[in-house]
Amino acid sequence: MKSTPRHQAISSQLATEILAGKYGVTGRLPSEVQLVKRFGVSRPTIGQALRGLQGQGLIERRSGSGTYVASGNNRKGMAGSFLPQLGMIVPSLRQTEIFMPILGELASLARGNDFEFWPGVMASPVSEARMTVGEAEALCERFVQRGVRGVFFVPFEHQADREDANRRISERLRQAGIPMVLIDRDLGAFPSRSAYDVVEIDNFAGGYLLAEHLIKLGMRRLAYVVRPLTAPTVDARVAGARIAMFSHGIENSPDFVQVGDPSDLKFVKTLVRARQLDAVFCASDHIAAQLLQSLNRLGVRVPKDLRLVGFDNVPFASLLTIPLTTVEQPCRDIAITAFAALRERLVDPTLPPRRLIVTPRLVVRESCGAYLQSPQQRSSPLGLKTRP
Repeated sequence: MKSTPRHQAISSQLATEILAGKYGVTGRLPSEVQLVKRFGVSRPTIGQALRGLQGQGLIERRSGSGTYVASGNNRKGMAGSFLPQLGMIVPSLRQTEIFMPILGELASLARGNDFEFWPGVMASPVSEARMTVGEAEALCERFVQRGVRGVFFVPFEHQADREDANRRISERLRQAGIPMVLIDRDLGAFPSRSAYDVVEIDNFAGGYLLAEHLIKLGMRRLAYVVRPLTAPTVDARVAGARIAMFSHGIENSPDFVQVGDPSDLKFVKTLVRARQLDAVFCASDHIAAQLLQSLNRLGVRVPKDLRLVGFDNVPFASLLTIPLTTVEQPCRDIAITAFAALRERLVDPTLPPRRLIVTPRLVVRESCGAYLQSPQQRSSPLGLKTRP
């Protein structure tokens, strides 16, 4: 089988980055010299890759200034006609690592199905700060004025007015007749359901999987660490863990859920020393990484003194000092399901609201203490394969 020519591979990589909004408000791409250094190829190869992108209408070359992402008015389909547009609003794009790969997959699916894709990050200020409600509503209005065919929306979390903000955005799109598919979570608190399509993993099953895994490793004194004003998905994970505990005859204490900052040593010290815990669930891998760092500062050894698990299986989960047991969010499956849902909604707006569930996968690493067991127990306490 012939390998893809280098210039085509570079064009494909840059196209994915462009459609994922990597080049932000200015839209300026790195110089040819910078691209030569990045990809380790000759300047003519980079030139050929950029000409390919220019031919697709994705970039424009400005004499004496550089290479820029083409404006929406200049982007056309292969036959020269303007493409129908899809939009995406992701307030937590830069704080939650699963959303960038989902966005990239959606961008690729859009291109492959003759849609133009407008990720929210391209229309909002590029910074490490979370998108504000005002910015999200302005972006929503821009989508309405632009006449996009449909919108993917990841609702707000971690702020007091999140439910009102989510409903204002969804209502504005509904009034404009623009179909919307929610990704990762619904608009309101668990277990309520909105009148919109939602694509998410089975968070209840994910929580159950992690709890059952720890219980079968002999853990009995458990706690679940969450941040304030967290997403309804976390409530579903907590519910799954509680049911697993109930099924195995483990008492659900009133203080099972601990709300706080995992980087706050006072909070962490109270958490682990006052209750003599066996294991801690974390609402995300990011929380687990911060908690691991705090535990290390307090001299608490993971997994010897305390078992720890996360949720998401983000790239850094396997790179921590103690690789993290977690539940994987299958980003590509989520994107494929969401894209198919929006296309079906465009064809038939009368479809009833759907909750589309993607199956979670348990990833076993060192932080849960599975490798501290005897060789007989270690082989397959749950019939699961461990993963590096």
